[in-house]
Amino acid sequence: MLNDKGFHVIHVTEHIVLGDEEVDEQFIRCSGPGGQHVNTASTGVQLRFDALNSPSLPESTRRRLLERKDHRITTEGVIVITATAFRSQKANREDALARLIAMIRGAATRPKFRVKTRPSRAAKARRIEGKKRRGNLKRTRGTVRGDD
Repeated sequence: MLNDKGFHVIHVTEHIVLGDEEVDEQFIRCSGPGGQHVNTASTGVQLRFDALNSPSLPESTRRRLLERKDHRITTEGVIVITATAFRSQKANREDALARLIAMIRGAATRPKFRVKTRPSRAAKARRIEGKKRRGNLKRTRGTVRGDD
């Protein structure tokens, strides 16, 4: 999609729009179906996005994105996505871009904070009663002795 200055942009969310110049694509050869075509054409895509230095990402999203334990994020803060599932370069480009967008969208949503709760006295009593009932059932499973 083009923005008002004529440059391609990538809409990630309502508030996050990446410039086309922020995403670097390299085309690589990939294995899989395709016969001899696979050996000659570079249909795979390796997409690189510098999340650490991107001006388009809000600071909170950048922090959540880089804190993830993901093998696709380098120590320099660059996200590297490789797409080789399809036989056409166009399909692999779209796949890699869709995965990048999904990754950024996941980091853009704020995690829900857990509200600590305590079990009620009745809930504790039900739990203990259940444990006692189960223990009694197991206790009755002893070996059967015959009167000799």
